Amino acid sequence: MSTTQTQAITPQLRQWIVEQAEAGHSADVVLKSMLASGWKEDVAVEAMESTLRGHLENKALQEGLPPALAVPDPGLDESPLYIDAGDRRVCVLQAMYNPRVVVFGGLLSDGECEGLIALAKPRLARSLTVATKTGGEEVNADRTSNGMFFQRGENELVRTIEARIARLVAWPEENGEGLQVLHYVPGTEYKPHYDYFDPSEPGTPTILKRGGQRVATIVMYLGEPDKGGGTTFPDVHLQIAPKRGNAVFFSYERPHPSTRTLHGGAPVLAGEKWIATKWLRERRFT
Repeated sequence: MSTTQTQAITPQLRQWIVEQAEAGHSADVVLKSMLASGWKEDVAVEAMESTLRGHLENKALQEGLPPALAVPDPGLDESPLYIDAGDRRVCVLQAMYNPRVVVFGGLLSDGECEGLIALAKPRLARSLTVATKTGGEEVNADRTSNGMFFQRGENELVRTIEARIARLVAWPEENGEGLQVLHYVPGTEYKPHYDYFDPSEPGTPTILKRGGQRVATIVMYLGEPDKGGGTTFPDVHLQIAPKRGNAVFFSYERPHPSTRTLHGGAPVLAGEKWIATKWLRERRFT
């Protein structure tokens, strides 16, 4: 392998990178080899990222998976401890890349948590789920909470939070569904599920007309239970504690279990749990 004066990313270089990946060499090993051969680090990193991304996408399509979609990105390339969310500095407590899961500290203030709960309480009703066979909504035995939806931008508090989330994950406000507030008491839960809409279900085309696929979720903890109630990711044996003001974000680039975003709300064992959920779509949600 040799470099040119302009260090162009050639088809031959891309082929070599793919061959190294298929031979089982790690990304660090491949990068060190390129740097030792005279490649500039920024060119080498770009070549590896773009080549491997395309290679993995081609393999996924060959295996019958849906095409990958663009997803929101909190921007953690430089491993920041804090992210500027516009009107608030938010702490990065934990980050996982596969699946893409990020735990944020202090996304909401105590006053904002209390405000959302107070506004939501008079409007609570048995939580529904999307009926993918029809495109409507239905009661689901797997989800035993009470909840309600705010319209996007319904009031000043909601508008403030929506603008903060948009800045935090670099995704347009208009692509977000309305904020949902949920209330769990002892014994209630939301069993593991996926948030994307299954392409094989007959009602999915109707659902997608309102803004395309869901591509990310952010769950904000408004009130802490005394025991239980964590957000679980069974495929990767991860559980997030429901601490007030914190949030967990996760994205899914294709509507398929390969994203490993199976998740659920563990049963509340004591006390009450309040959360606010924001789903993000690929296009403007109407």
